[in-house]
Amino acid sequence: MIIENSGLIGVQSELHHLDDAGEKLGFVRWQWEYYRATYDLKLTDRTSGSEYFLRINTRAVEGKLENPHAVLNIEAVYIGRATFPHGLDYESPIPKHIMETATQRLEQLKQQLV
Repeated sequence: MIIENSGLIGVQSELHHLDDAGEKLGFVRWQWEYYRATYDLKLTDRTSGSEYFLRINTRAVEGKLENPHAVLNIEAVYIGRATFPHGLDYESPIPKHIMETATQRLEQLKQQLV
């Protein structure tokens, strides 16, 4: 599910600042290459045992990701249920309490970046 109203789309940040702010909130820069990076936050539904990942896609608009001063632009924010062995199902319904936690973390991240 794409999260349209996160308030993060188009926000820009230096790589080192986004890494630090994200890490404090539990986000990990998981997939990355020279010009793109994905930040993931794992959320677990304790009642069902299902895992969900809140994912933020970014793209470098200045520099490359090997430079901590590279400027990243947030392009998309979405959430999906983890599937075995590796993958995310973006069509599955997201439990209300998981979505509330995701929304709260996105707001906290936005406050640190803007």
